[in-house]
Order: sequence, then C-alpha cells, then structure tokens
Amino acid sequence: MNRMMAIVEREMRKFFRSPALMLASMIFPLVQLIILGNAFGGKIRDAKVAIVDQDGGPQAVRVKEAFDSVRANIRTFVPVPYNDEKKAVEDVRDGKLQGAVIIPPQFSRRVYEQNHPRIALVVDNSDNFMSSAVETELSQLTDALNQPTATPRILQQTALDIVELYPYIEYMKYLLPGSLVLAMFVSVMIGGGMLYIDDKARGVHEGYLVTPISKLELVLGLNLAGAIKAVMTGVIIVGIGSLLAGVSTIFNPLTAIGLVIMIVLTSMAFNTMMFLLMVRIEDPLVPRAMFGILNTLLFFPSGSVYPIQAFPRWLRAIAKCDPFTYAVDGFKCLLLKQTTLAAVWGDMLFLAIFAAITLGIAIPLFKRTL
Repeated sequence: MNRMMAIVEREMRKFFRSPALMLASMIFPLVQLIILGNAFGGKIRDAKVAIVDQDGGPQAVRVKEAFDSVRANIRTFVPVPYNDEKKAVEDVRDGKLQGAVIIPPQFSRRVYEQNHPRIALVVDNSDNFMSSAVETELSQLTDALNQPTATPRILQQTALDIVELYPYIEYMKYLLPGSLVLAMFVSVMIGGGMLYIDDKARGVHEGYLVTPISKLELVLGLNLAGAIKAVMTGVIIVGIGSLLAGVSTIFNPLTAIGLVIMIVLTSMAFNTMMFLLMVRIEDPLVPRAMFGILNTLLFFPSGSVYPIQAFPRWLRAIAKCDPFTYAVDGFKCLLLKQTTLAAVWGDMLFLAIFAAITLGIAIPLFKRTL
C-alpha cells in the first residue's frame, strides 16, 4: 500500500505543478455548456416572415392581426408586408427572409363559403431548425384561426391534457450531465492517458522498474492517481455547471451523496478504460490522435446531446456498450429529475463492472520490462 501511495503522491505532485492541465480539462466542457446551451436551447426569435396579401378581405385582415399578436407576445417572427409574391419568394431563397405567407385571392370568400380556404407558407428548408420552428408556429396559428368564435355547449372533440412531471428544463440544464461527463473524460485523457505515455517516452517509468514495486501496485497506483484527478474535475464542474445552468438539486444532501458516488464510479470507469487503451502504446502522438475519435465515438452516442431513441440500431448498439451512456443517464436522473439512488443503481453497477473488467484486462497486458 505504501509503495502504491508513493506513486499516487508523485503523480498528484506533478499534476498540481501544472494547473493548466486541470484548467484545460474544465474550460472546454464549460464553454461547450454555455455556448451550446444557449445556441441550441433558445427559442426562435424575430424571424422575418413576409405577408403577401392578395385578398384584402376581412379574413385576410384577421390573419394579419394574428401575426401582429405573435409579434407582440412571443415574438417568434416579425411579419413584413410584401406586395409581390415573386419578390417575397426570391428573398426567402436569398436568405433575406425566413419564410413567406401567401394569402391568395378570394381567400375571405372561400372562408365564408367554407370552400377549402388555404394560405401558403414558403420556407427555406435547407435550415431544418428554422423551417420547423416557423412551420410549427404557423400551424398553431392556423389552428387558432379555425376555432369557432363561439364555443359549443357540448364538445365534439377529444381534448388532450398534458401533465409535465418537472418544471420547464432549458437546454443548458439538459446539456449539463453530458458536459460534466465530457469534462471528466477530458481530465482522464489529459491527466491520465497523455501523461502516462509522455512519462514512458521520457523514461520516467524506467525508474519504477528498478524498484521492488510490483506490477499490481504500479497499475493500481497509476489508475488511482488518474481517478483522483477526474474526481476533482467532476466535483468542480458539477458545482460551477449547476450554478451556471440554474440547477439547485446539488444542495439536496441525498442528491449530493449520489453525485459523489457517480463521480467516483465514472472516474474509475473512464480511467481504467483509458489505461487499457494506452497500456501497450509507446508513441506519445497516438493518444493525441485518438482524442477526437474517442470523443466522437463515446460522447455523441451517449444521449447527452440528442435522445438515444432517435438513433439507428447500429448506433444504439454502440450506446449500450458506451460508459458515457450510463454516466450521462445517472447524472441526468440526479441533477434534473431529483431521483433517489434506487433509480441509478443500474448505471452505477454498469460503471463498477466496466471498471473492474477493463482493469482486470489491463493488469496482465502491462509490461514491467523495458
């Protein structure tokens, strides 16, 4: 134990002499949380939509009043009056407008005659996010226009009542578990994988090999040191990230205990995985080349950015074997849903078993020779 802790002490002393390593592992996930949380989580505002009124009747005026109401309240789009349909469509194509609503001639007459009245929406569907937002808002506006002015005494249609279990969760909060897991992975990649290979290239490990330290003690010491670095990063990120995203569940004692357990297990799983990948590598350029591949392969299929249910089957299979998936799910349950440990025991069990298996494979692969 003393020899193993000596390795841990040496690794931690070296780590604290280079605080830039810890900052590098934390700044990128925090910047990602702030930028992506606001960029993808915000609702569409002030999209320019042309209104081409070719009817001029009272029902066309009613449609334009509905657009003015949207502009004054939720401000999803700003109606811009146009007289020329071709000019409006051309401006949509050129990107000057996000959409164009065409009110055709005889629209009011068709409304009164109940003869299939229609209005047209022209959108630039090369931007799916913008076009979907405009289409959704205008569909709701059209449904509102179709409602009768007087509510019938007996409802003829089935109504849907939506019950939400939690308050509105902004995208920044949704992204917080993934950013936390990514920060711990970056810490393991930099403070564990890259430093381990650099030490081998510099001949630092040759000093270990002339001591009576056993292979098991050496492997456990290196992995424990890497896990401690990731735990420190996880604790700092969960505190700063929760404050930035407005998540108050960290002040619940039971939730805080669950977060600490998840951070420890995630750190162990990531560090043993990284040690297994690096145990036979000699070239210090290899981990740097692998960083982008591992980040894409592990982070994005985990459900941290987009729900797993939208993935194809082959990508779901990757997600089921990905430790990121279980770490993100566990942190999401604790941070966003305020669940108990009973809801995340499966995630914790997977991470613990994953760490034990990867460590068990890495120990016999480790060479205690030059």
